[in-house]
Amino acid sequence: MRIFEANISSQACMFLRDFFEDTSIVENGNQKMFDAFGINTFFENNNDFQKLKESVSIVAVTSVEEPDRVEYGDFQTNKELAFKIVKMLSDKSILPEIVIEPTCGKGNLIIASLSCFKSIKRLFGIEIYNPYIWETKFSIIDYYLSNPNHRKPEITIIRNSVFDFNFKNISIQFPQENLLIIGNPPWVTNSKLGSLSSTNLPQKSNFKNQNGLDALTGKGNFDIAEYITLMLFDAFQSHDGHLALLVKNSVIKNIVFEQKEKKYKVSEIEKYCINAKKEFDVSVEASLLFCQLNSNPASKCTEFDFYDKRKKLSLGWLNSKFVSNIEYYRKTKNIDGICPFEWRQGIKHDCSNVMELERLNGHFINKNSDEIIIEEDLVFGLLKSSDLKNSMIKNTRKYIIVTQTRVGQETSYIKHLYPATYSYLMKNISSFQARKSCIYKAKPLFSIFGVGDYSFKPYKVAISGLYKTYHFTLVIPQNDKPVMLDDTCYFIGFEKIEFAVYSIILLNYSKTKEFLKSITFLDAKRVFTKELLMRLDLLSIAKIITQKEMKEQIYYVNGKYNLTVNLSQWDNFIKEMTPVKEKQMMTIGS
Repeated sequence: MRIFEANISSQACMFLRDFFEDTSIVENGNQKMFDAFGINTFFENNNDFQKLKESVSIVAVTSVEEPDRVEYGDFQTNKELAFKIVKMLSDKSILPEIVIEPTCGKGNLIIASLSCFKSIKRLFGIEIYNPYIWETKFSIIDYYLSNPNHRKPEITIIRNSVFDFNFKNISIQFPQENLLIIGNPPWVTNSKLGSLSSTNLPQKSNFKNQNGLDALTGKGNFDIAEYITLMLFDAFQSHDGHLALLVKNSVIKNIVFEQKEKKYKVSEIEKYCINAKKEFDVSVEASLLFCQLNSNPASKCTEFDFYDKRKKLSLGWLNSKFVSNIEYYRKTKNIDGICPFEWRQGIKHDCSNVMELERLNGHFINKNSDEIIIEEDLVFGLLKSSDLKNSMIKNTRKYIIVTQTRVGQETSYIKHLYPATYSYLMKNISSFQARKSCIYKAKPLFSIFGVGDYSFKPYKVAISGLYKTYHFTLVIPQNDKPVMLDDTCYFIGFEKIEFAVYSIILLNYSKTKEFLKSITFLDAKRVFTKELLMRLDLLSIAKIITQKEMKEQIYYVNGKYNLTVNLSQWDNFIKEMTPVKEKQMMTIGS
């Protein structure tokens, strides 16, 4: 049955029918509900009182489909999972006197807490969506009707945005009581809610202090759950108790990462990995974040399997380095440094229907299947993340029009030097004008990003930023022209093929892979980033690998890809990677 778009049991509905027969004034109704179930201000006003009275008298069994709130990151905690979470907390001997559910939803975690924690004195649930408010209240009624002898704490269910609620008031009001914050905040980003025109957002602020360019290119975007967690830390970090929230793994990683600077008074940080597909029917990597409040700041997190409690790994800070697997990192930390070559991201254009081409029967066609005739001077082979599967690539399935050789370059030259290309681009000018990113604002026509001298290096070593494979690919010229990569890829470029081959051997070396596994997070949106790849100290790796291993690998590459590389350039390669100060000292010493 449903009332106010909220599920209600027949038991709770029958109780409310009898209740309204004996109750006609809202004030009396609220007092009776408090006496019976411990719920403060069950009816917010007389209008709620009268509407519920009318609804329970006419309610019937319905099968009204619930609104889909998944787009808001609303994945309700099912009853079975809620009770498993509370049971796990109870097994840790947690005995809360105050329980807070900051986004209580349908109330399953509240019911689980009431059933398990006999120490609760006060319980607070905050929720902005009114149907969930009613469903939570109905569930509490049903629970106590089925368990009349269970102790009833004082329960306050508050209709409010989590961002507007003053949690510090609870901490001030109950300074000595042991606290448990338990919940499942929205699994959605601020930009997603903004695109849905949601008003349930934190006040606009650059809360991670990103610089202007980072904010423009997406780094200013953040998970709502992360914002809520840090807001709760601000309110309760000095209060005795614990926090247990279901969040995406990326939120936990970010929180542990921020601990080095923020130093929130939380310790025993633990991550219990759940099967989100099973529990929520969503393909997201998520876990239960657990930590102790009012303790010495911890900067490490231990990861467990939620279902069998088996320890998997430890992540966090070690010797001023942030790593995904502390045990693995200890074995390979000697190659954690600064890469002597700068990793670059590929070309970003946000106009694939126009800019990306394929060659069919000697002609170019775009994504709209239009056959186009343009000069080939600005057309280069293009590789995407999905192309970087082999150890070496010399032929591409796609092509790209490269309109600039550096960011911000004027593009008027195209009209005079390449009229056919200019005509094609102008014919599709509306596609360029429709690009939403602010980075294209007030820039020359047909502007692209992620382009520079490095883009035109003939030999590249590349890796996909998206795929969960520790595999680097050698990219060589196609038709005597350098091959481009898109912005999902990262690469280093070289003028000499020997340097590229040496680099790919070092990057695909077993020790390098072990190190990468210790610093990458496979559940990240981008497994590999420039910041991460710049930690690969190729000079240190070159000192570890033996000359025999290098010769064997060069022999293998030559045989498989018909190359003629040898170690004649090895000393020059080492010299190229050696820091300037060390080179100067070597010169003086000689």
